[in-house]
Order: sequence, then structure tokens, then C-alpha cells
Amino acid sequence: MKKPFKQLLVSSLVCALALAACSPAGQQSNTTPNPSETTGGAKGEIVVAVVSEPDSLDVHKTSSIGETTEHLYATLFKRDLDGKIVPNLVKEYEVGDGGKEVTFHLKEGAVFHSGNPINAEAVKKSFERFLENSPFASNAGTITNIEVLGEYSFKLTWEEPYAPFFSNATSAYLAPLDVAAMEGGSDRMPVAAGPLELVEVKRGDSVVYKPFEKYEWGGGEPGFSQVTYRFIPDDETRILEFKRGSVNVLLDVPFQYVEELEKEPGVELERVSDYVMYYLGWNNKLPIFQDVRVREAIALAVDRDPLIQNALRGAGQPVFGPLPAVVNGHNPAIEEKARQKFAQDKEKAKQLLAEAGWNQTNSDGIVMKDGKPFSVEMWVQNEPVMQRVAQILQHQLHEIGIDVKLTVKESAAIIEQTPQGSHQMILWSYGWFDADVMYFLLFGKGRSTRLHYEVDELDEILRKARVEMDPAARQQLYDQAQEYLLEQSPWVPLFVRESITAVRGLENFQKHPISNRIIWDNVKVTE
Repeated sequence: MKKPFKQLLVSSLVCALALAACSPAGQQSNTTPNPSETTGGAKGEIVVAVVSEPDSLDVHKTSSIGETTEHLYATLFKRDLDGKIVPNLVKEYEVGDGGKEVTFHLKEGAVFHSGNPINAEAVKKSFERFLENSPFASNAGTITNIEVLGEYSFKLTWEEPYAPFFSNATSAYLAPLDVAAMEGGSDRMPVAAGPLELVEVKRGDSVVYKPFEKYEWGGGEPGFSQVTYRFIPDDETRILEFKRGSVNVLLDVPFQYVEELEKEPGVELERVSDYVMYYLGWNNKLPIFQDVRVREAIALAVDRDPLIQNALRGAGQPVFGPLPAVVNGHNPAIEEKARQKFAQDKEKAKQLLAEAGWNQTNSDGIVMKDGKPFSVEMWVQNEPVMQRVAQILQHQLHEIGIDVKLTVKESAAIIEQTPQGSHQMILWSYGWFDADVMYFLLFGKGRSTRLHYEVDELDEILRKARVEMDPAARQQLYDQAQEYLLEQSPWVPLFVRESITAVRGLENFQKHPISNRIIWDNVKVTE
């Protein structure tokens, strides 16, 4: 049966975090934009300050996506402001063979920035390139065949049903690229169909876009002529540039500057809860963490309020269960159960440690077992806020007799070394919009590269959820998985941060409440 998107019940989205910089098809980086390329009648440039430069604007060649790149792409599906999946490039679909086949029907008349049509053949070529090159190719599932059925219809066939596909296809990873326009050499850069069209790239400095004239703008036409993303890693420099007026949009405002900017004339602050969840984890394969009573004691030692109020200056929300509220598969009842179970209880934590054999104490107040103190190393990335979070956790764990030594590392080093199990404890995070993240990133066999917690019972539940096409039955499986995690405590969920954006000189500025991305449709330059 043919299904319009309003009937699609799978509501999630792939997360994305940083992307890269390149120039458009046939254009070398560091080229100078042609003034005639800017959209006529538009109303000025918008400058957005971002912390880091993406590694590649080509979503088939990167493992993370961020604000700088997202708007280059038009996705197959998208989420509305309530988180529901709604039409974008695909208008309807048909499911067959128990979920192993899905036929998609594209909207007619859509074109890439090159002017080439977005038709079934173009989408097929894009999928083939994605499957061949992307480090996230598995997020399309085990596709065995891509068949063009007509000008605007194509069919995907999987080895087995893959329920997360619909949510993953709301991300730029699976968005169509104009492969035909990009053929001819390795220097050819991505051509897509999003609201922003690539104009120029200056490595180490900026990426410049113009509004795509074929996009359906909220006011009939764009309210700006150009968007420039500037890479300014230093906090003080970004603040100074914003205050002097050379920046219109300041993403990720450092917490210590929020009060100052609130008093700045003509400045508005946009606050959105982020989708990235931070957690305290450890290498569950180590003998010291084998006893569930030890793991539960660690969870009971944690008080999230000081983390949020002191380290984040109030800009965050506590999380007790495995999934934040915006993630498809989140269950408020499970979150409340986790909140009640894991509210800080230092005395119970000490009791559990004693029951697990940690019933001796040395002169420093550290519990011991067989004459050895409970002493572990915690890795934390070199971000001042997260280092402060780690210090608070260090103090809280010391209160129940666990000695934690902090080691600050570059994020790249943590990413490289944790799969080998070189760590003991880790303060880390994940960002994803579908509960399938519990399988492919956190707890699936062969995939638990940070927590190293892989057990048959949990893996089986998560695998079943991946192929369950009925949303209600899939939710029940994820409820089972989350209940299991509450019982076994292989980590400690902590909080989601609040993303704060400072804006000046613009009208109708808005960020998506789920994805935290800028919505460019109605933005207008006023100065």
C-alpha cells in the first residue's frame, strides 16, 4: 500500500556533528566568487562564526556533519518542528516483501544547484557513491539492489529489513549528490540541492554560500544575498568579532559570556536543548568493573545538579536513562524510573561497594579490596567545561571511596585509543536521533568501542529492533533494551547541554528545536 509521509511513524534523525570545507564542482578552493553569482534583489551578507573547520563538505567522505555543511543538502525526508518525519524530496513510498523492499517516489521538478534534475537515476548514482565511499555506509542498511523504475521512482532492496533507514534518511548523509556534475577528477566538489549553494572556500578561514534560487523560501525570496561561515576557534576572538558587528550569528556561545551578551544592545539569544548526551563510562571488560554492584555504586555517587549548575552554569538538562528526550525510542516512563533509581545516594553506594568486597579503607579514605585501593584513571577531552565536569565527578566519587585520577587528552587521541580498550574511565558523549545508536555505536557486538559492554541478551534485543518495521513493536524492543541497561548499569548518563546562539541584525532567526540547525527559510538581514 502506498504511504504518504504523514503516516510515517518512525520519527528520528541522524545526528551530525562537524563537516568539511570544499569548493563547488569544477572550482578550485580559494577561488574568488563572481559578484554576478549572488542572488539578485537579496538583502546583504550574513556572517556565522563557528568554532571548527569541517574536514570535508562531501558527506560521502566524512564521519560527521555540522552547521557549516548541513544546508548544502536537501534530504530525502526531514523532520518538522515536532519531530515527525515529513515530505522533502520523497513524496511517498511503498513497503514490500516484509520490509526488505521499499519503492520511493520523488517529487517532480526538483533540481540540483547545477540545474540537473533530481530524478531516480541521479539518486541511484548518489547511493552507489555513498555505499562505496562513506564511512557511514552501514547507516543505509545492507542494500543489495538499487533499481530505477521510472523517471522519478526507484526501489531499494535490503538483505533484511532495516527500520532505521527512514530516520537516517533525514540526515545529509543519505541526501542526493549530483554525481554527474562531480565527475571528471578528484578536485570536483559536492553539488547538492539544499537552501544554500556553495560559492567559495578559503581553507582555514571560511566557506561562502549563496541562497539557492530554486529553493522554496518562506517569503517567496531569500532575505539575504550571502552566508559566510567563518572559522574562529578562540572564544575571546569570536566574542570580540560579534560585539564589533562583523559577525551576525555566534554559535555555541561560551557559558561565561552569556550574561554579558544578554546586556548587549540589539542582541538576541536563542536557546535550544542539544541532542548530544554526555555520559560517564568505563571499560566494562576490566575486572574492577565486572561486579554490577560496583557499577551501580558509581551511578549512585553522581549528583547531576552541580554538574549543570556549576560546570554548565545552568545551561543543561539532567538525563538518567539511556536516551535523551529527542531520540526516537525514548520512553518518559523509563526516564522517570531511572531518575528514581539513580538519584544520588552515597550511603547506599558505599554499602554496595562493601558488599562487592571493597570493605577496607586506607588512610586517604579510599576503599580497598585484597589490600588494593579502588583507583582508576578517567580520560577527559581538552575542553574547559568538560574538565570542570570531570573535577566535580572526581570529588563525588572520592566521597564514596573511589580515587579518580584525571588525564586530559585531545579528542582525536580518545577516539583512536578507546577501541583498543586502553582506557579505564572516560567522560564522553554521543549524538544520534534514533535508538539504533544503542546497537551500532554503544552496545552492539563488535561496535562498543568506548564502553566495551557486549552481551548476548542485549545484542539480540537490539538486532531484532533493527529489522522490526512495526513502530509499536520496535518501541517495545527498545523499552526492553533500556530496562536491561537500567539493571546492569554499564555507564552513567549525565546531561544534555543547552545550545546558546547569539544573533544581531537579523529578523525571523530560528533554530530547529530537534536538530539544533538554523532554519534559513524566513531569515532576513535588517542592518
